[in-house]
Amino acid sequence: MEKSSLTYVRTWQLLFLLAAAGGYASAQIAHPKPAVSAQTTNPLAVERATAGDAPEAPGPLASDLSSEVTHAAIRKAMRMVAYWQLARAENQFNQQWTYAALYDGMLAASKTTGDSRYYDAIVRMAHRFNWKLLNSRFPHADDMALGLAYMEMYTSKPDAVRMADTKEVMDELIKRNDDPQKLLWWWCDALFMAPPVLARVSAATGDRRYLDYMDREWWLTSASLYDPVEHLYFRDSRYFTQRQKNGEKIFWSRGNGWVMSALVKVLEVMPANYPTRGKYIVQFRQMAERIASIQGGDNPQGKAGLWCSGLLDPAAYDLPEISGSAFFTYSLAWGVNHGVLNRKKFEPVILRAWAGILEHIYADGRLGSIQPIDGQPGQFKPSASSVYGVGAFLLAASEMDAMAKR
Repeated sequence: MEKSSLTYVRTWQLLFLLAAAGGYASAQIAHPKPAVSAQTTNPLAVERATAGDAPEAPGPLASDLSSEVTHAAIRKAMRMVAYWQLARAENQFNQQWTYAALYDGMLAASKTTGDSRYYDAIVRMAHRFNWKLLNSRFPHADDMALGLAYMEMYTSKPDAVRMADTKEVMDELIKRNDDPQKLLWWWCDALFMAPPVLARVSAATGDRRYLDYMDREWWLTSASLYDPVEHLYFRDSRYFTQRQKNGEKIFWSRGNGWVMSALVKVLEVMPANYPTRGKYIVQFRQMAERIASIQGGDNPQGKAGLWCSGLLDPAAYDLPEISGSAFFTYSLAWGVNHGVLNRKKFEPVILRAWAGILEHIYADGRLGSIQPIDGQPGQFKPSASSVYGVGAFLLAASEMDAMAKR
């Protein structure tokens, strides 16, 4: 993340001191002038400059968080991380896929905690961009990811402007003819970026064309990238023949986390009588079984209950990877909460994962051990934090809180 101004740093420090003293509910978030203009800067440059950082001295880890499945314990961790990220990042808010995942998590945080500041911040962002998506790379799925937050806010307040541009882009997308030489969604992350938006527009309008288009493209991508033996997704076709150091296939943690979370987002709004709904549930259950079977066990490397960047060769990585682990936790918890997964079998997996994630929260609210922007497994610092990983954590916390109600 680019350096903030001295004024912003002092403001953030003051806000943190207020929060540490119990002032979460009363402290006001400062809103400095955006440090990066998403309208005038190259999209890839914006992605890299604003997504996160990895300081050498991040400070101590939090010592006062509990892994108990209670509203109080879960919401304390949720507020701590959300507050830190909002105070640090709102001046960087943009239309990139990286921040789209954060917005999804912030909306979930407001719904779970009842604290409107997170929702209000996302509304401010939407107004700043006139409720529009990026439009320079159509039909690139990454530029459509922001539509999920727009549609979530449209659902809470059906104001036509909130959906207008997203629907217009989806209208253009469903007119598109398939290219037999190249998949539309040729990388697995894309399944999180565009399909849930199409599903939401379909639910909001009652027009099944959006869902039918999504359904066709999903299964084209699945036919290419989903390994029917391993029940995991390759990130893209480059990894069909590559192998980890131990000889296993390369399956990227966050990539598979994106897919499982996409399955959740689609199933949430897909009609119960939709013809292929059962196929999505089957794939979700297959992936859940596989992910549970390779969860990190008890060990001294801090990987207990978590997953590493390369799923089938954890010994090759120094650290667990929190964005993928959080997406898995979110998806598995949703599956249990909605009766899609067996509670007795999966709840212990979820509880171990949640406890493991909490061990990577710093005293100031930073969520660490998140792999920076990439398309494959890799190494990173313990302090590495990125906004999409925080979004995944907040989504996971929302489902953990729902689990506490039960």
